[in-house]
Amino acid sequence: MIVTTKKLFEAAYGKYALGAYNINNMEQTMGLFQGNLESQAPFIIQISKGARSYTNKIMLENVIRGADEVFPEAIFAVHLDHGDEEACYDCIASGFYSSVMIDASHLEYEKNIEVTKRVVEAAHARGIVVEAELGQLGGVEEHVSVSEENAKLTNPDQAKDFVERTGCDSLAVAIGTSHGAFKFSGSQSLHFDVLSEIQKRLPGFPLVMHGSSSVPQEEVERINAAGGKLLGAKGVDATQFKQAAKLGVTKINIDTDGRLVWTRVHREYFLEHPEGFDLRAPGKIFMAEYAKFIHQKNDFLGSSGQLEEVRKLVS
Repeated sequence: MIVTTKKLFEAAYGKYALGAYNINNMEQTMGLFQGNLESQAPFIIQISKGARSYTNKIMLENVIRGADEVFPEAIFAVHLDHGDEEACYDCIASGFYSSVMIDASHLEYEKNIEVTKRVVEAAHARGIVVEAELGQLGGVEEHVSVSEENAKLTNPDQAKDFVERTGCDSLAVAIGTSHGAFKFSGSQSLHFDVLSEIQKRLPGFPLVMHGSSSVPQEEVERINAAGGKLLGAKGVDATQFKQAAKLGVTKINIDTDGRLVWTRVHREYFLEHPEGFDLRAPGKIFMAEYAKFIHQKNDFLGSSGQLEEVRKLVS
């Protein structure tokens, strides 16, 4: 069942965070649905601009439609991740997406407000909710690339003004995370002090954490043992997710970790089976491993076991 993120956020606020998982193909989609049902968690499917052009947006949308039919008990939202205006309007017009993100965080403050407000007006006219972003995360994710020296935390006072002037439904905030597999060096971690100040100014308003993959060191080590060269990769401590949820974070984006699972499975499989050429053999392993990964993430997020409660609220 496809619902809006707004309904999911109302159920989750202050108690747990929803996992927002990026997908690109059928194998990820199957593992995603299986893992969320195994853990009995509501969730958010994220489709990026890159994913929409990787095969074809129609192909990926129909894979999700098929999964919705195969797994009718699942409850989830379909969300455009890091969209520009053109992508947002295309998704709004499609009638398939229940949520879009307009990312104009690279623009100056007033221009960000202007662009976001236009998208909000177009989306709300079609019953679609909007996520916006204020502040900038460092790192690289597809077309989004911000150097560490240009990354900046969200200003709590600006956050309140921004939400009031744009009418957005949720806000992605920069509190120290970054995109990609190389998030932290040394002892850096999340700025809960900044997050707390934002929540004080926007009580009850859904906040979003991008760049929140944990980059499990076991995955990195196994990838490197199988021929990879991910040196120095380090992510967010997943045990901090629930603390963030108590401070208003209702959506936590996880993409890189899923890519690591894919990379580990395929590197290990073909290292152990150099004669192999059937894509379905590692594909089956990946779907099971990805489902296991999703279940584990939902446990950290606190969303495991929440499905029936959410069903009562959206039915």
